[in-house]
Amino acid sequence: MAKEVTKRSENYSQWYDNLVVKADLAERSAVRGCMVIKPYGYAIWEKMQQILDKKFKETGHSNAYFPLFIPKSFLSREAEHVEGFAKECAVVTHHRLMANPDGDGVVVDPSAKLEEELIVRPTSETIIWNTYRNWVTSWRDLPILCNQWANVVRWEMRTRLFLRTAEFLWQEGHTAHATQEEAIEEATKMVHVYADFARNYMALPVVVGHKSPNERFAGALDTMTIEALMQDGKALQAGTSHFLGQNFAKAFDVMFTNKEGKQEYVWATSWGVSTRLMGALIMAHGDDNGLVLPPALAPIQVVMVPISGKDAEKNAALLEKMTACKKELEALGISVKIDDRDTLRPGFKFAEWELKGVPVRLAMGARDLENGTVELARRDTCEKVSVDAEGVAQRIKDLLDDIQKNMYAKALKFRDSSIRKVDTWEEFKEEITKGGFLFCHWDGTKETEEKIKEETKATIRCIPMDSVECIEEGKCIYTGKPSHKRVLFAISY
Repeated sequence: MAKEVTKRSENYSQWYDNLVVKADLAERSAVRGCMVIKPYGYAIWEKMQQILDKKFKETGHSNAYFPLFIPKSFLSREAEHVEGFAKECAVVTHHRLMANPDGDGVVVDPSAKLEEELIVRPTSETIIWNTYRNWVTSWRDLPILCNQWANVVRWEMRTRLFLRTAEFLWQEGHTAHATQEEAIEEATKMVHVYADFARNYMALPVVVGHKSPNERFAGALDTMTIEALMQDGKALQAGTSHFLGQNFAKAFDVMFTNKEGKQEYVWATSWGVSTRLMGALIMAHGDDNGLVLPPALAPIQVVMVPISGKDAEKNAALLEKMTACKKELEALGISVKIDDRDTLRPGFKFAEWELKGVPVRLAMGARDLENGTVELARRDTCEKVSVDAEGVAQRIKDLLDDIQKNMYAKALKFRDSSIRKVDTWEEFKEEITKGGFLFCHWDGTKETEEKIKEETKATIRCIPMDSVECIEEGKCIYTGKPSHKRVLFAISY
């Protein structure tokens, strides 16, 4: 089955597209730019949702739901916000169809034109802040800590499954606070929640930092990001958290009476991750044989394949042994599938589950049954070993832990080896073609950032928050003007 997937070394982009489809994660739909997330792909997204949702609730947030449609006038209230999203908005203009008077089918009823057009939500700041106005009167009503799991529409012209589609799934947190300090603390806390999830569940080493003013979310005073590096050397923005200041509160007149009895505008944040994380998972860990899923997110952590023979009695005993082992593993919180399909050969099953990235495969035949052994194969290294069947459940649990750690260590080693300090423009132009993060001085101006992007396609991915190395005096690689810190450049998805 892996032969149907292009090798990464031949065409990385084609490898990705092949793998998404062949591993049964998603496929293109009849609607241009939109995708169908298939059950196996959605099962991975569900695990992401469950883990993140638990983390959000542990930090005091509650789920809510807000309308899919946003009055066009709402987007006009915050100038920078509307400018940032105007070209991506899908617009609803009519509310009814009618039979085609000139033939078959239906047409838009011209008499059903809406008084005000509705925007299919590209993001929910405007509709939510219009709602918060009704919820807030006093400091006692704050903070509001809401999260929404939803779909959004951004009318992309060039799409890629999971990475960039016209409609995608995500969560968006929207919080309201009495002070600037509380809002900044909230936005910072949530970007670190994302970083913890990426590192400890996705086995994805990320750099946490601030976006440059040119790369900030439309309407934000500060955007914090987690940036990951894919195997082809391109960066991927995996999640963002925004300090919105009082911009949206002022646009929608959301005020509260503070403890001193004075009226103030509320302080705001928003933060989100999307099904783009699925793309990150594939590109950070996959190999030429298919997906490589970290155990923490794998829908099936262990697949058991019986090597059946012609002896029905032995085959029954084999399944009985596997079923007992499955129960032991499930008691340890491990998800297991016994692939007892009798229409496929074991080799085909091995290839299928390898393609789908299942972390551990257990195989057992009649001889293994007699000898009290099983064969274990780990997906991350493709190593196989024959072990004693007694106590194998605990051994598999330990193996899953080791796979999770090993996947992170491998990705971290790759990322760290792909970060290079660059101090001249000539060196920058040469090194950026090799991929990876370039750690460079920048003069802090939008003009310089845009010229670098225009000439090399590289953008500032972030100004790292937790790197002491970035704070040093130097000269901008492009203009030679003074610079007080280094930033991370890369070509990105």
